[in-house]
Amino acid sequence: MLYGIILVLVVLWALGLATAYTLGGLIHLLLVVALVMLVVNLFSRRRA
Repeated sequence: MLYGIILVLVVLWALGLATAYTLGGLIHLLLVVALVMLVVNLFSRRRA
């Protein structure tokens, strides 16, 4: 589930860069959130 969300956010981010979308800042913010979620998930998985 988490990787699916990350994939969708990365695709949206790439589309925002390619089309110079006006809400590109929001998409970049969502990408950062997705990356933080991925890092937290990786670290929590190693501890368990």
